[in-house]
Amino acid sequence: MLKIVFMGTADFAVPSLQLLSKNHNIVAVVTATDKPQGRGNKIIPSAVKKFAIENKIRVLQPEKLREESFLKELDDINADLYVVAAFRMLPKCVWEKPRLGTINLHASLLPDYRGAAPINWALINGEKKTGLTTFFIDEKIDTGKIILQTEEKIFNVDTFETLHTRLKNKGARLLLETVNKIENGTYNIKEQDFSLQYNSAPKINQENCKIDFTKTADEVFNFIRGLSHEPGAWMVINGIRFKIKMAFPINLHILNIGQIASDGKNFLYIGTGNGIITVYLIQPEGKKTMKIKQFLAGYWSKVKT
Repeated sequence: MLKIVFMGTADFAVPSLQLLSKNHNIVAVVTATDKPQGRGNKIIPSAVKKFAIENKIRVLQPEKLREESFLKELDDINADLYVVAAFRMLPKCVWEKPRLGTINLHASLLPDYRGAAPINWALINGEKKTGLTTFFIDEKIDTGKIILQTEEKIFNVDTFETLHTRLKNKGARLLLETVNKIENGTYNIKEQDFSLQYNSAPKINQENCKIDFTKTADEVFNFIRGLSHEPGAWMVINGIRFKIKMAFPINLHILNIGQIASDGKNFLYIGTGNGIITVYLIQPEGKKTMKIKQFLAGYWSKVKT
């Protein structure tokens, strides 16, 4: 049985760790240090750490991955394979250690959507399919030799949450299949083809979450669902920032770009470069997410123009 060090932090990695721990020997988990979160600045461990503690798996939380003490711990563990899912970029002094290499699970069909936020950007760009890739890590981000890939259809009703859930569970099964093939020596690898132009998936931040209403209603719809529910696509009305959590496009040309219309009770329309969107869920800054009727009852007098 292989000795495996698992590296991950976010919720996306938990099904993979769970499935691998049932079928292989996870000797340690490497995850991010605990950080204060939320309004109360409570120290909340990562989802991966929670699972590891509950299942009595050794946890390593280095501040820096090049720390001598951390590298020595890895040497002492002497794992056969490192498995990475939803973690940060590894330095060469880490990923080159295990005799069988270091593999990563990525939520796209590489080399398309290399980067930190492949699920978000696939939705934002209106893709009809995406997928998962396992590959051997090398010196550049998401460029290593591919081991396995599987496709996943994107439905019109998908948001980040629904697609993320399907991919994290399907990814766990793909990762287990990959590890089994590595253990048995039955895997094949292929080089990534960089001869064509591919999409990138840069990190999501507050600035690139601002809604551009000069785009079409379909593009605005895709942007909103690609960022829903967190971090959330936002706009400003009369100096107040709002996150639109759910909206749908309508092929009507009744409003100018960015123009808002409502009866004050039941609907809120916003004009785009082509068509309108109708808002279903919205979150005023510092408040909870509201259905549109609740929002209009409390806020319409403050934002109507």
